[in-house]
Amino acid sequence: METAEQLKELVKQKYSEIALQDKDTNQSSCCGAGGCSTEVYNIMSEDYTKMEGYNADADLGLGCGLPTQFAQIKKGDVVIDLGSGAGNDAFIARAETGETGKVIGIDFTPAMIQKARENAEKLALHNVEFRQGDIEKMPLTANMADVVVSNCVLNLVPNKDAVIKEIFRVLKPGGHFSISDIVLVGNLPDQLRNAAEMYAGCVSGAIQKELYLELIHSSGFSNVKLQKEKAIIIPEDILKNYLDEEGIRQFKMGNTGIFSVTVYAEKSTTAACCAPGCCN
Repeated sequence: METAEQLKELVKQKYSEIALQDKDTNQSSCCGAGGCSTEVYNIMSEDYTKMEGYNADADLGLGCGLPTQFAQIKKGDVVIDLGSGAGNDAFIARAETGETGKVIGIDFTPAMIQKARENAEKLALHNVEFRQGDIEKMPLTANMADVVVSNCVLNLVPNKDAVIKEIFRVLKPGGHFSISDIVLVGNLPDQLRNAAEMYAGCVSGAIQKELYLELIHSSGFSNVKLQKEKAIIIPEDILKNYLDEEGIRQFKMGNTGIFSVTVYAEKSTTAACCAPGCCN
């Protein structure tokens, strides 16, 4: 299996390709970089088109939920969007927070940052900003955000615990997050877990649902709850790339489940400036 740095480079390469593609190509492939499947389906993405602030140029079809729909953003809020891509969730968050608020998108991929900035300029949104950075170590000061949102991004990050602790650090006391992500119940076959395309497609980088929730609890968050959950089905023509017929049969009959979840949690008003163990 690749090292953490190799996985990060894989994500950067894949999502640089994605930034140059259209939405239909991204939605019709498992990895968003083309050619993974001949089936027509949306493996994970949700329909944003009816949400205020939606911009078609910013929608690359890469999400696995609608976190901004559940994020309880208020007028004047400072909102951070992790893995902001071409700006889709950031622009919807801007519609919620209005002219008196601020939205900061953070993305690891220079091509995505460029695309998001171009989209923001077209929309003449002067309180939406995009910064290139690693969400394991965000280019943000502590206690600055009212709300953090993210859509199908943490599963791409090798050190998920570091990201969750960073979310805790940048949120104001009393702030909260709403994050859509991919989690597992049961273990994926090794062939899928080790596949680079499946990693960039958000599946093999996912961790167990219970561990995911435990990382959130252990980082100091309270009132943790699932806002939405749905099963994700990997099409058979993708499975055939990694498993033989018997392997596919066992995978489908087994107890392994792949789910999109949207999780909410709060940083209490009495919380310290950062998560337990991260102030060293």
